[in-house]
Amino acid sequence: MNKFERRLEPKMAPPMGGGRHGGRGPAEKAKDFKGTLSKTLKFLGKYKIAIIFVFVAAIISTIFSIVGPKIMGNAISELFSGLVGKVSGGAGIDFDLIAKYLLMALFIYGVSALFNWIQGWAMAGISQKVSYEFRKAISEKIHRLPLQYFETKTTGDVLSRITNDVDTLGASLNQSLTQFITSVTTIVGVVIMMLTISPLMTLITLFILPISVLLMSFVIKRSQKYFVAQQNYLGKVNGQVEEVYGGQMVVKAFNREKEALAEFDQDNDKLYESAFKSQFLSGLMQPIMQFVGNLGYVAVVISGAYLATVGTIQVGDIQAFIQYIKNFTQPIQQFAQIMNQIQSMMAAAERIFNFLDAEEEEDKESDHEFTGEGEVDFEHVRFGYDPEKIIIKDWSANIKPGQTVAIVGPTGAGKTTMVKLLMRFYELNGGRILVDGEDIKDIERIKLRKYFGMVLQDTWLFKGSIMENIRYGKLEASDEEVREAAKAAHADSFIRALPGGYNMELNEETDNISQGQKQLITIARAILADKPILILDEATSSVDTRTESLIQKAMNNLMAGRTSFVIAHRLSTIKDADVIIVMKDGDIIEQGNHNELLASGGFYASLYNSQFEEV
Repeated sequence: MNKFERRLEPKMAPPMGGGRHGGRGPAEKAKDFKGTLSKTLKFLGKYKIAIIFVFVAAIISTIFSIVGPKIMGNAISELFSGLVGKVSGGAGIDFDLIAKYLLMALFIYGVSALFNWIQGWAMAGISQKVSYEFRKAISEKIHRLPLQYFETKTTGDVLSRITNDVDTLGASLNQSLTQFITSVTTIVGVVIMMLTISPLMTLITLFILPISVLLMSFVIKRSQKYFVAQQNYLGKVNGQVEEVYGGQMVVKAFNREKEALAEFDQDNDKLYESAFKSQFLSGLMQPIMQFVGNLGYVAVVISGAYLATVGTIQVGDIQAFIQYIKNFTQPIQQFAQIMNQIQSMMAAAERIFNFLDAEEEEDKESDHEFTGEGEVDFEHVRFGYDPEKIIIKDWSANIKPGQTVAIVGPTGAGKTTMVKLLMRFYELNGGRILVDGEDIKDIERIKLRKYFGMVLQDTWLFKGSIMENIRYGKLEASDEEVREAAKAAHADSFIRALPGGYNMELNEETDNISQGQKQLITIARAILADKPILILDEATSSVDTRTESLIQKAMNNLMAGRTSFVIAHRLSTIKDADVIIVMKDGDIIEQGNHNELLASGGFYASLYNSQFEEV
């Protein structure tokens, strides 16, 4: 793939519909936790060797870190024994032995840090690969989904799955997986080490555990609803800011600054309130755990002093045990955080899998090759976006090769729906459509759509040069072919007048050129594509009358010898059409050329005369 083709890889066109779609925080729970967990584990199966390696590295790191306090305790015991012996006239402190203990501790902590770094590096790689795979799968899925999916979902909902949900999944996976195995290993290892020092002191420590769990559960249960509210209002605030920013001209034109600010203040106040309560309650967890931990320290010091006095344990063991208590309470505190991360991860994963499991367009490969004649037949077509509400009830028409067919009618009559059916964006509920005698249901969509050129009322251009945007219609076209297409669309003169000409860069919003200029560029793109059948859906709606006249002449040359479907509200633009199909309420009510329909004095004549009658 060359540089230009990479630049022009298909991008997702903006779906119909709207709605707020601000930054979405992860939901607190997945609806199907077990099912989502099973899918996630299955997805992670390809990385099982790397994950096992991470687990082994995490366990080794934890084991070495657990042994460290015991070695340090031995050094302290030796130092204490030496001081006592020196006072009583003994040999004194054995600094060589203490140095060995310290070197041994340094080695152990060094190995622990090394394996901790290794598992962190490996886990970061796994989480990024998982995020990469999910983004790739979602991007590929987008192009396999039917148009109906995007017309029933907001733009932000789809984009949130690619950005927020994938990021949440990757970050939570990176943190929770290693933290979970480290916490479990730490708790088990610390309990074993504490038992080797003193079963009594271990029992006292374990008695504190239920108190910690109860207090954490109490705080989590009451803070959870505020975290949920915080995420909801965060999305509302972001969405409101985005809408106002994008529609700043409309807001100012209608003097709605105060209303927009009032709406923002209302949601922002609720966000502040929920965020304050959630952060305050979650912030209580640390001091509560410290308080409980300090109770454990007091109990251990009292019991340890007694046991050291009677000679059951040494002084260094007390110090080691206190360190183990800290190591024991820390993973317990982490468990609450880990569970929140896992809940967020599963909620994000569920949304991703729901998207990946969405029903795709059914298609079958075909060896069909079009003859290029361009004959189209509609035979008793029935269709409804909702099968219970049929809008096209019984539609039949025969379009001869090379004919220009104009489709007119009031808003909602089904004009654009016909085009969507012709290109198989939607499937029929009844009847069939034939192109060159072949049922389009038997033709692979990618081959069918290669047969059509299209210009829509809603222009779609991407960030890049004007040359690249026109060449999107035919990637292998030369610069000269692009210019010729622009001349045919009467876009060449204004393009050359722009800074940079054909190399001028359009910004992300493509608002550094006018709406009419954007329309001319899309028309040039369709001319360059040079397809046997053309579909023009209000293609000249955004240009002035003079430019419209020039484009109409260019279109007449372009449509010569090709089957063309023209959807238009301005009936003056379709007077020369071979066939004019008049639609109302999903049915064809009149059919003929301009003069025939005017002479009949029917619905078309009423529409036409209403556009030109004098007030």
